[in-house]
Amino acid sequence: MTGYIDVQQHMIPADYARWLREHGVHAPGGRELPEWSPALALELMDRQGIAAAILSVSTPGVHLGDGTDASAMARTINEFGARLAQAHPGRFGLFATLTLPDVDAAVTEAAHALDELAADGVILLANSRGLYLGDPALDPLMTALDDRSAVVLVHPADLPGPAAPGIPPFAADFLLDTTRAAFNLVRHNVPRRFPHIRFILAHAGGFLPYAAHRLALALFAETGRDLDHILDDFADFYFDTALSASPAALPSLLAFAKPGHVLYASDWPFVPELAVSYFNGHLQNSDQDTTDIGHRNARLLFPCLSEARR
Repeated sequence: MTGYIDVQQHMIPADYARWLREHGVHAPGGRELPEWSPALALELMDRQGIAAAILSVSTPGVHLGDGTDASAMARTINEFGARLAQAHPGRFGLFATLTLPDVDAAVTEAAHALDELAADGVILLANSRGLYLGDPALDPLMTALDDRSAVVLVHPADLPGPAAPGIPPFAADFLLDTTRAAFNLVRHNVPRRFPHIRFILAHAGGFLPYAAHRLALALFAETGRDLDHILDDFADFYFDTALSASPAALPSLLAFAKPGHVLYASDWPFVPELAVSYFNGHLQNSDQDTTDIGHRNARLLFPCLSEARR
């Protein structure tokens, strides 16, 4: 079997981990920062049958506090990731980190990462300090990404409000955050105004596939747009399978998403290997032909991985 192509695998460069801790961030999303290195990543990939992984930095990204050093840290992360991809061709790719909610700096870093570093795309948090994707304030960045036919991984972040006691954000709030972003992107007609951007919604799009018709009716009531067009926009997102290849979630996702729009993902190292193996097992034992999910769909999005090790 050809190995998986993992579109949501995270890196935690040492400089970034140290910087987070210096800013008091020890457990983003309610999970302690795990141990990570390129060697550990490659070992995990070999054990789990992952041929290639597109690496990204997870929440909280680089805009902490007043954001004064966000641009410098984004550049450090992206140049580290680009060097790693160059050192391991066919094994690693890069989703570049940007500086939202600082839009001007994000445009600058997107141009550098995509034009100079040959990044495979960018990662954007569903909300950046309360500014959700889809907001018209982000149109200059959307224009830059559309001009470059960029792939954008939409990753959840902490909700712009206090977490519920006893419920870690990664367990439930993250699903709502991604769903909010998808709703707001369609509400502001971003997929149609910027048609060359390919958005991948992490974790099967939160609860978007399950609640799409309910969400579409809300948008229809607000905007009067054609209901079928709204549903088509929702289904036109790409979706990854991180923590979502279960017997309950996967059939719903495949019934909703357009053909070719479901991609394999592990979410390692924030998801421990036991959980990666657990969901891999469900994917392999499903009654679906998982070739497309496992690697073929990703190869169409990321030509640089077309020769990923088999």
